[in-house]
Amino acid sequence: MPVNARRKSSRKKQTEETEFILNRDGEEITIKNVLPVLPLKDMVIFPYMIYPLLIGRQISINALQEAMVLDRQVLLCTQKKANVEDPKVSDFNRLGVVARILQLMKLPNGAIKILVEGLVRGKAKRINNQDGYFKANVQYLIHSDMQANLETEALLRNIITQFHDYVRLNRRLPEEILSSLGSIEEPQRLADTISAHIIHRPDVMQRILEAKDLKSQLLELSMLLSSEIEILKLEQKIDGSVKDNLSKSQREYYLQQQLKVIKEELGEEDENVEDQELERKIAKAKLDKETREKANTELTKLKKMHPYSAEAAVVRNYLDWIANLPWKITTKDRANAQKVKDILDNDHYGLEKAKRRIFEHLAVIKLAKKVKGPILCLVGPPGVGKTSLGRSIANALNRKFVRMSLGGVRDEAEIRGHRRTYIGSIPGRIIQSLRKAGSSNPVFLLDEIDKLSRDFHGDPAAALLEVLDPEQNHTFVDHFLEVEYDLSDILFITTANTLAGIPPALIDRMEIIRLPGYLEFEKVNIARGYLIPKLQPEHGLKSRKIVFSEKSLIHIIRNYTREAGVRELERKLKTIYRRIAEEIVLNTNKKKTFRITIKEIEKYLGVPDYLDPDDFSQPRVGVAVGLAWTQYGGEVLPVEVAVMKGKSKLSMTGKLGKVMQESAQAALSYIRENAKEFKIRPTFFNTSELHVHIPEGAVDKDGPSAGIALATAIISALTLKPIRPCLAMTGEITLRGDVLPIGGLNEKALAAKNAKITDVIIPAKNKKDLKELPDKLKKGMNFIPVSSYREVYDIAFGK
Repeated sequence: MPVNARRKSSRKKQTEETEFILNRDGEEITIKNVLPVLPLKDMVIFPYMIYPLLIGRQISINALQEAMVLDRQVLLCTQKKANVEDPKVSDFNRLGVVARILQLMKLPNGAIKILVEGLVRGKAKRINNQDGYFKANVQYLIHSDMQANLETEALLRNIITQFHDYVRLNRRLPEEILSSLGSIEEPQRLADTISAHIIHRPDVMQRILEAKDLKSQLLELSMLLSSEIEILKLEQKIDGSVKDNLSKSQREYYLQQQLKVIKEELGEEDENVEDQELERKIAKAKLDKETREKANTELTKLKKMHPYSAEAAVVRNYLDWIANLPWKITTKDRANAQKVKDILDNDHYGLEKAKRRIFEHLAVIKLAKKVKGPILCLVGPPGVGKTSLGRSIANALNRKFVRMSLGGVRDEAEIRGHRRTYIGSIPGRIIQSLRKAGSSNPVFLLDEIDKLSRDFHGDPAAALLEVLDPEQNHTFVDHFLEVEYDLSDILFITTANTLAGIPPALIDRMEIIRLPGYLEFEKVNIARGYLIPKLQPEHGLKSRKIVFSEKSLIHIIRNYTREAGVRELERKLKTIYRRIAEEIVLNTNKKKTFRITIKEIEKYLGVPDYLDPDDFSQPRVGVAVGLAWTQYGGEVLPVEVAVMKGKSKLSMTGKLGKVMQESAQAALSYIRENAKEFKIRPTFFNTSELHVHIPEGAVDKDGPSAGIALATAIISALTLKPIRPCLAMTGEITLRGDVLPIGGLNEKALAAKNAKITDVIIPAKNKKDLKELPDKLKKGMNFIPVSSYREVYDIAFGK
């Protein structure tokens, strides 16, 4: 490189004199040591090259004005980030190029257009911001020439060959550039000229500019050109493929237009339009790879069929289902937990377990973002709000709601759909419901899951095993669709009155949440807060003031309803509103305010449907009070025993189930074995006949939990000892006299409280369940846990 002779001997020279003399093509150029800095946003300048620049920023205009004073010289430094409008010292690459301004032209909009020529590499040692522009102390960097040898020659030839390939492949560069390279003899100038014509990111070009010597710069260039040539070849290949496809598409379009005219003449245009619409819908649907391939295969088959053939109708129906299902379309959950709580509380009173589980699900969604939908099973007696709770949950979460009743469903195809080989086949009700909802993450209520039945058509409960398994339902396959559909985002809620009718494998897949019956005070609150505000406007009585006192509501609940839920209570309130509406319409009652008293209730509802509960406040011989659980709630179960002359006979009446009969046999065997402890003649059974009866003989009764009540009633009848009053008991008895745990404690305790029973004997292993009972239920009641029947005997008969 022709530079000042004092610097030719060193590999890289650094100068710090006041001025620097540069010899360029026979011209000596004096360069100052302190120069204004002109920041560049998205380009890198190389020596020897001439560039046009557009200057608009005030800091750059100020630097330009200073440069015009200093022999038109300026240091061009590229910013590290192009989007920085007001750069600081730390935003500059310190190595840049000293350039001289060849031309300057002011534009009407206030910007300045200049033409600069790169002279030499310069490193800004110190940069200061003075008078509204940057000024730098410049250290000039000169690469010494490479030694002439075979390696140098090979490297230079390789660079030139690569650059020729690069220019020919890159349509943005004119081929005239190649002709100018032939006249360049100096290796450094050749390297900088090639570098300046490569189109790449500023950070890559800056790396080439900062190469420590000429050889390093050439090696960097060689690697960059090799990479760019491969990319350009790939671009050409892609471009060629696109052109081929375009030519093919144009040809197909022309043929389709001809076919369209022919079909118009044949009157087949309508079917074609329908098929095209299907194709557009499928193209827009968010299908996975497997489903899209299946849909495209069916579309191809459809195009080859006669539009009016039976097979075409089947394929068209299939594609219609594929196109209209909500593939990957979801609604966004409501993230505000307080808002969700308010909605659930406004819709339902109590049901804290179910509500808490929904809040937990929301909390997990907020933290984990993506979570599989839970499978909840709400188990409780009729009328406690299981079905309506599902709708309320959907509303609270801002999801679509789908309800599918499973009562009486006996065909597996109702769940999985029919295969397309059958005429009129359609998908199962799961897929049908999702299409109706228009969302892949609704709240899906499977109502009355315990009422499923099965026959020769198949077992729908077995089909639900896949639907209700979070580990499997993301690949659910409907027989009609024959492709996988992801059900994992759905929040499944099932309801049941009892778990007895549900297969164990299905129970294992669900999270059981038990909803107990409502207490008397809870029913009063539900009537005041939910039923009355809803029913009064429904009966056109919004303008009237109808007041129910607490005593009148309790009177309805005690004497006109006998249920765990509130459905019958709602029906009785509706009857009252209808009678009031009738009076208003017939002008027999013109009052604006109606106060519903006990007397008014009997006027509207007639004679009470239920009598007061039996009085258990007096001691009785041979009658023990048991507690039973039914799917409609808890019941008080009086157990009566009579002893007659006879021989070794146990009679049982009252429509007792097999398990309860076996429980009575076990109680009798335990008493016979331990007769002396209870002061009973050991041979009593040889001369006696026992008759066990449980009233309400038309009602089925079963289960082992009446075991200790049966034993107590038998002992009382044999010893003629009265049983302690206001005492009820529940627990299974064994032949050794152990008292085993029972279920349904909440419902049983509620039944005892309604019967005004104060003391309840429960198995010791059920003591933990007392924590789940509401405080208002436990108030005024004494729960006595026992482990053996001997403890029951001492409590019932006294020590």
